[in-house]
Amino acid sequence: MSELREFEPDLFTLEDEEGNEQTFELCDVFKEDDITYFALIPQQNENNDEEDYFVILKRDDNDPDEYLNSIDDEEELDRIAEIFMERIFEEDDEHECHDENCDCCH
Repeated sequence: MSELREFEPDLFTLEDEEGNEQTFELCDVFKEDDITYFALIPQQNENNDEEDYFVILKRDDNDPDEYLNSIDDEEELDRIAEIFMERIFEEDDEHECHDENCDCCH
């Protein structure tokens, strides 16, 4: 049973400023200086027609409240999004098998 638990996604239910709750799956975490950035994938439901995307939130590690905040600075958001994209695609490439004779399932 513990082997199955290893593959369960990390799910978080977050509440926005208006009190609306939404569940997200943690995709990646990146730390830079005293800021931790989180790439989160919204969980799909029947009312959500959005295409695949991820949300980036940040936490000031010096803030004792540990709130996750959106990134207001567009340049910062673009820079961090690019870092996450590189990390995600790099991780996907590591799992690809380039041996055409291999019977593996990656």
